[in-house]
Amino acid sequence: MQETYKANIAGWASQMGPVFASASLDQLQRAVDARNFVTMNNALLGVQTVARNGLVMPKSIGNPDRDLTFVPVAPCRIFDTRLAGGQIVSNTTRHFDVTAVSNYAFQGGAASDCGGVGAAGSFAAAAINFTVVSPAAFGYITAYPHLGEQPVASTLNFNAGDIRGNLAIVRLDQGAAANELSVYSTTTLHLVGDIVGYYINPQATALECVEMTSGSIAIGAGGVSSSLSPVCTAGYTITGGGCSSSTFDGRVVTTRTMADSHFCAWKNEGTGTMNATVYARCCRLPGR
Repeated sequence: MQETYKANIAGWASQMGPVFASASLDQLQRAVDARNFVTMNNALLGVQTVARNGLVMPKSIGNPDRDLTFVPVAPCRIFDTRLAGGQIVSNTTRHFDVTAVSNYAFQGGAASDCGGVGAAGSFAAAAINFTVVSPAAFGYITAYPHLGEQPVASTLNFNAGDIRGNLAIVRLDQGAAANELSVYSTTTLHLVGDIVGYYINPQATALECVEMTSGSIAIGAGGVSSSLSPVCTAGYTITGGGCSSSTFDGRVVTTRTMADSHFCAWKNEGTGTMNATVYARCCRLPGR
């Protein structure tokens, strides 16, 4: 380093500290065996050659029907057959409105939209605490999407006279019908439903990116230096980065995107001092 690039070995070693710390034993050995500076840096940074005809397939962002976003809410009553509709008769099904409701009082629930639940629009599933009140005999209830295929599994099992609850995540019908939820009961009983959260479909939004740029690094004539960019802000993922210099005499020796920052090494091939910076491009998908 000192003879070939006229660089201060102590300063270079200090700047390369994070790279040395993250390098594997295999990378360190390949760096020791390297015949030149570029090969040594590539070994330390784990740079690999990719075939020109190699294809990089992007990972799918998400499935709009399955990759749902959970929104917790304060427990709120959305139906109560003791106050509206009367008992569910044995071996029958009762239908309930869950989404796009401004006031749940018409089915025995809260006289509000439950803190925004009713104003959230159509959502795919809900976390509901079902409570049976004084069933006439032992049995079970099954909750499922409105008029969909009734599952074999039960949502809540009970004995005669019980007041028993169970929290269940139930898929909802997102069709044009006014109701989204159906509940079948083997026994005549009253039923209470309290929502504690819902699962809404993901919503794509434009990619949001920022650049995290280092301070200026002064490199003397014929000198070599390296630096890491600032790390990405929490919630952002590094997608790339780059190196820049104040003159055309600055040669980028090595550039590499690391786990949470970008690394650059320069050689000043000019006769005067140059200033260099390194930046990381950090992005996120702000949509739900």
